Amino acid sequence: MSTLATLAALALAALHAYILVLEMFLWTTPRARAAFGTSADFAAATKALAANQGLYNGFLAAGLVWGAVASDPVGFQVSVFFLVCVAIAGIYGAATASRKIIFVQTVPALIALVPVLLAR
Repeated sequence: MSTLATLAALALAALHAYILVLEMFLWTTPRARAAFGTSADFAAATKALAANQGLYNGFLAAGLVWGAVASDPVGFQVSVFFLVCVAIAGIYGAATASRKIIFVQTVPALIALVPVLLAR
């Protein structure tokens, strides 16, 4: 993959690693509550659920890193797969949880997908 494609995939991986940290370890803190628009009571009641979501975001981040560092054709294939997974997860999240997820998750995934596809 091109340098731009690799950097785009790694940037999205970093975003999902950050989301992992927010959901798994910082869920009840003011920073995470502000990011997700939750109350202290809601955050306390859903801590385990959020940690589970965070783990999934970690898997997305790991897949994006794998795609970025693997040699082609595997790197390209893995990158496309995980970028599409992120985009679809964002669409689902926007439809079921918060519309802003489309801009936080889906749009960056689709933007990152462009240089990956062009690098092929």
